[in-house]
Amino acid sequence: MKRPEPFEVFQPASVPEAREFFRKNGPGGHFLAGGTDLVIAIKEKGLVPRYVVDLKKIPSLSGIRESCDGSLTIGALTTMREIETSSVIRKKYPFLAQSAAEVGSIQIRNRATIGGNMANATPSADVAPALLVLNAKVKISRSGGEKIVLLEEFFIGPGKTIMEPGDILTEIVIPPTPPDFRGEYIKFSPREMMDLAYVGVAVGVVVDGSRKICRDVRIALGAVSPTPIRARKAEPLMLNQGITPSLAERVGEEASNECKPISDVRSSAAYRKEMVRVNTKRALLNAAAGYVENLSWTARRDRRY
Repeated sequence: MKRPEPFEVFQPASVPEAREFFRKNGPGGHFLAGGTDLVIAIKEKGLVPRYVVDLKKIPSLSGIRESCDGSLTIGALTTMREIETSSVIRKKYPFLAQSAAEVGSIQIRNRATIGGNMANATPSADVAPALLVLNAKVKISRSGGEKIVLLEEFFIGPGKTIMEPGDILTEIVIPPTPPDFRGEYIKFSPREMMDLAYVGVAVGVVVDGSRKICRDVRIALGAVSPTPIRARKAEPLMLNQGITPSLAERVGEEASNECKPISDVRSSAAYRKEMVRVNTKRALLNAAAGYVENLSWTARRDRRY
């Protein structure tokens, strides 16, 4: 591990002040949120920043707020641990809380932030698929004012987003969902939590009555394309159909055809596609069956129907 070169650290108290530090000091600067990605990049990947702007002193960037219309706003510096344990999120979107609980160790989750995680744009990010099925938007502060975009449009490649130098991701906004909206996230990895996802599948469904007729469906995939993606071609196959194992199998097959995984030291592309097929089916059936309190994610992943 190489010893980091010296660099300046600034600690602004507001978003405009943070952006002003960046403007005045020019190229070579990096924003610090939780630091779990930036510190590794500096210590192990050869990143040499001229200066770092630490955002932790900006109170407006933290917290989880529910609006009267049912929408949810998550400050960019909200930690994964806060999302994991939030009573509001656990009640409204338990699968989002679960996805945050699967990020690294508890020590990492107490530092890692949702904004930093999204801005880092890792294809295997655990919370990204869950946010995609919630139609989440991101709010970006930039020189021309604020910009709000769908998270689906925010990612443009591995480690790349639409943000420009000096931009700051300030909030993630989850719009209202129907009261009968159900979600599920299944992470496939060899060890519980500590490993990166080989495949991540999130689904959201609105089920009509005891016949389990699907009135709305959203499917998102992680770690199997250059960015987290929605399986747009697979979703229509579910609409106005009864959610059965055979239909879920067909939808899982279509989702596996949509993704574009790579082969690397962790898994082959073919194996990832197969796990997309299997776990999309399981996630859909889990969501249709409803959430079971205190059932671990590995137990949910392995449920049989």
